[in-house]
Amino acid sequence: MKDDQPGAWLFARPTGGIRWGLERTQELLAGVGDPHRRFRSLHVGGTNGKGSVSALCDAALRAADPSRVVGLYTSPHLVSFDERIRIGGRPVERELLLACEARLRPAIERTGATFFEATTAIAFLCFAEAGVEMAVVEVGLGGRLDSTNVITPEACAVTNITRDHTEYLGEALEEIAFEKAGIFKPGIPAVVAETEPRALDVLRRRAEEVGAPLTELDADAVADVVPSLEGTVFELESPRWGSREVHTRLVGEHQARNAAVAAELLGQLPRAIRPSWEAVEAGFASVRWPGRLQVERVRGTTWVFDVAHNEAGVASLAAALDRLRLPRPVVLVTAILNDKGWMEMLPPLLSRSDAAVLTVAPSSPEPRRWDPAGAAARIGDSSSIPIRVIPDFAAALQRAETLAPHGTILVTGSVHTVGDALRELGIPVF
Repeated sequence: MKDDQPGAWLFARPTGGIRWGLERTQELLAGVGDPHRRFRSLHVGGTNGKGSVSALCDAALRAADPSRVVGLYTSPHLVSFDERIRIGGRPVERELLLACEARLRPAIERTGATFFEATTAIAFLCFAEAGVEMAVVEVGLGGRLDSTNVITPEACAVTNITRDHTEYLGEALEEIAFEKAGIFKPGIPAVVAETEPRALDVLRRRAEEVGAPLTELDADAVADVVPSLEGTVFELESPRWGSREVHTRLVGEHQARNAAVAAELLGQLPRAIRPSWEAVEAGFASVRWPGRLQVERVRGTTWVFDVAHNEAGVASLAAALDRLRLPRPVVLVTAILNDKGWMEMLPPLLSRSDAAVLTVAPSSPEPRRWDPAGAAARIGDSSSIPIRVIPDFAAALQRAETLAPHGTILVTGSVHTVGDALRELGIPVF
């Protein structure tokens, strides 16, 4: 990344790790007039699906009132830093982003703020300066001590609770659920879609402790799901909206659940800013969220890109693949970070493929890169398909294309893997 590109100096700073607490973010924001108090917001947490829920809410809010300025803050990005901060459905303008970076840079350097703390403050300042009226804010990690938890939203949601980032959030589901429930606030409606009893009990207790009105989506909230390569159709049973047929461009049975969460979260907004069902329908039908079972056709080959980066994400991806009619052969291209459960992630992917190429994503942090040859050696004896190891990423994609000239290439394993593939193939994110 060039030094004059937005976000370049943030990546170069040594404080890129995780440091818990809201104090630094609050100090950064206070120094520029508390911009996070100048717009309303929705707050979305959970282990998987929170980005999709955020994108669905953003699309519905924009459809409800084209004159309303809506912001969307998500992480991480696939290709470019400005994807994280969207205004009106587009990446933040370069000039505004650079101006907000410049205003906050002295305080960021003085406080030693982490990359995510700095980015969150910059995003909220961009929103305020652009006149954003409503922002959809995705939690970065956890919830209770996540930098985004400085906002007081109109409503919040927790999509699900699974084991991920256990070095920060704890090993037990109950510990992880406690961190996720940290976004609950007194009097602020909360929506949860988790059904696992242990995690759900923690969410319920925390909501009661802080006085957050809780809406639970049970297993019957979604029915008759029909996924295809063009999107997903399902029946929604909602406490707020009643029985509705929902169409979304997002692909996969798990996206029906995400859409149900988004619909219920939007339904918690005050009447004056709550979108109509017609706006929810229009937004969900138009939403595009790259890297989430994204289907593209390049030179006669079907490419499927999915950022599944943990066991639960791979399980959702595998279930979706089982219901899609993909041209065969299916060739897997994957690079997984070494601190993820790749031994558990690989078998469901390999069993749904006809061949596999293990590689290394060039944008992945070097200390977290896996050893594809070692992974192949560990998993090879139990696999019934040929596995090739091609560390060079561009060569790996080219080899996959020769193996599946009129079939399907599945690219997954991490955000880095998908982002690097989109960049290499010249597929735009917007």
